[in-house]
Amino acid sequence: MNSKKYSVIVFDLGNVLIPFDYNLMLDKLNQKQSGLGKKFHNYYKDNYEIHRDFERGKIAEKDFLSRMLGVLNSYVSEEEFCNYYSKIFSVNEDVASLLPVLKEKYILVLLSNTNSIHRKYGWDDYSFLKYFDKLILSYEVGAVKPENKIYLAVEEFTQKPSGEHLFIDDIKEYVQGAKNIGWDAVHFTGYQKLLEELKGRKIL
Repeated sequence: MNSKKYSVIVFDLGNVLIPFDYNLMLDKLNQKQSGLGKKFHNYYKDNYEIHRDFERGKIAEKDFLSRMLGVLNSYVSEEEFCNYYSKIFSVNEDVASLLPVLKEKYILVLLSNTNSIHRKYGWDDYSFLKYFDKLILSYEVGAVKPENKIYLAVEEFTQKPSGEHLFIDDIKEYVQGAKNIGWDAVHFTGYQKLLEELKGRKIL
């Protein structure tokens, strides 16, 4: 299928390595006060640019927390909110098991639209992170996928040609963003399909 030379494998985080479910948070909010989860969900959805700007590092953590706690009418403390907001992840052990194998031959980079709260309270302790040579995180870079800047931050680290990068993400728009700058990319739909894609490229 493909005889390209690859030197870098770039993984998305959410829903590739760590599936997430915001309903876990909404259920906890509803336990605090009936309807609080629905109220928060509606606000978050209707003001999604706040989420994006927090991921982009444009909104400071303290300002984001202040807005969110205001929506929740102080039913929830700051610490409770950070935990509810972040205890939404689990690990896709099948995908994570590929990392030590790939690490033997390739530079591994994590590329994620994420934020400081999710990192500190959600995923920063996961053991699979040790296999990555670099974490490129949106709130540190000041850009989110599919903006060119965040992909170029990966190349700035790897110092490899664009065409030697393979990107794996569950969102088609972000896959296309990678292709737009000359990367190869795989739309992640599940572990078995990913295996086929990697074997087809003679990566595994």
